[in-house]
Amino acid sequence: MTTSSTGRPAQGQASVGTGDTAPAGAENLRGQTATDPLAQPASGVGRWVQSLIYLNGAMGRRPAVPVAPDRLAAAARRRLSPRAYSYMAGSAGMESTARANRQALDRVKIVPRRLVDVGARDTSTSLFGAAMNAPLYLAPLGVLELAHREADVGVARAAQATGVPMMVSTQASRTMEEIAATMGDHPRWYQLYWSSNDDLVASLVRRAEAAGYSAIAVTLDTHLLGWRPRDLDLGFLPFAHGLGMAQYTSDPVFGQLVRDRLRAGTPGGPAVRPGPGALATLLSMARAYPGRTLDNLRSPRPRAAVQTFLDVFARPTLAWADLATLRELTTMPVILKGVMHPDDARRAQDLGIDGIVVSNHGGRQIDGELAALDALPDVAAAAPEVPVLFEGGIRGGADVLKALALGARAVGLGRPYAYGLALRGWTGARDVVRHVLAEFDLTMALAGLASVAEITPEVVRVRP
Repeated sequence: MTTSSTGRPAQGQASVGTGDTAPAGAENLRGQTATDPLAQPASGVGRWVQSLIYLNGAMGRRPAVPVAPDRLAAAARRRLSPRAYSYMAGSAGMESTARANRQALDRVKIVPRRLVDVGARDTSTSLFGAAMNAPLYLAPLGVLELAHREADVGVARAAQATGVPMMVSTQASRTMEEIAATMGDHPRWYQLYWSSNDDLVASLVRRAEAAGYSAIAVTLDTHLLGWRPRDLDLGFLPFAHGLGMAQYTSDPVFGQLVRDRLRAGTPGGPAVRPGPGALATLLSMARAYPGRTLDNLRSPRPRAAVQTFLDVFARPTLAWADLATLRELTTMPVILKGVMHPDDARRAQDLGIDGIVVSNHGGRQIDGELAALDALPDVAAAAPEVPVLFEGGIRGGADVLKALALGARAVGLGRPYAYGLALRGWTGARDVVRHVLAEFDLTMALAGLASVAEITPEVVRVRP
């Protein structure tokens, strides 16, 4: 698709989302039609999405959201501000870990079998008590308001429309309750950043359980922020602008911490000499904080909330013994997110942990870290009784199949759906997920696989 400098379709260029014209039936509020195979995995989502795009193309309408991953990222970059794109796309240091994630996936080669009946395919699976249309979920991304005003609510609608679970970030731009209300009974998991304030941790966990989240994933790799040069060169941390703090500013324990700070007379933390952008930052804080923007501009609370968040966000002292506290707080399955070493996987299994996510945070924490896919087989082998999930460089359905073959039970999609959200709101995120699901279905068929259960290590070869 030809785009303008804003990322919108160029003048005179028609465009369409993959769900804008359905072969039969009217689209409902979930973005599905009566014949939408996203709700019926055996009917073949791959050919349905593929045919829809080609039929629209014959009528002069190209996809509004690029299908090719590199073109998708480029279109999002044109649409987003430099700060927003750098935060979403950037990684730690020289970004070698992010590149390694992709290189590891590229080294894995699929070996297809021929003359296999794949006329009907079953991409469905289940995890943590939830049925899934495919072994795919939407990985947690914070500060989605940088991408689009619909933010996490838009992604929730996309998850519901495509039948995949969503893992909701503690750094979401909308409250966990609002996201849950959008999703109804659709499966959702909550990603916990373990704060230095134990009462706040307990409050977030209890809220997630009350809002119908069916599992909780403790992120282990972000007890400190990684060194991210793109953001540092721009001097931009979204939380310092009041963004990505909806779970905190809606929390009663956090609210009390803010009030305590104000009573102590230190609302804004250490003094910093204001620059030309100071007013814009104050306005951003005022808009992000609950209540009327004008009232917030006159109040010290938004600044106090930002500084309180910066004080309590991370807990670098988090240790294995703390997981027992989490078990006391909730009956939800507990997932450990960010496991990269087989010894940690063994310990997690010994402690009765319910799930493991192999992830290096998309390369955003440590430059020069092992690629997530290179860690996956050893972690899966070390904890055979625990469902192992995978995140790290996934850009398409073939990537999903590779990760499943190397030991994953389900695979998380990250940056691409955020790029779709940036381009077209919830329907853009939906289209990106549909494209991944379609490619996964077609790749299974072309590899001679009729079900997810048939995706075993023998399906692939790993090249040095």
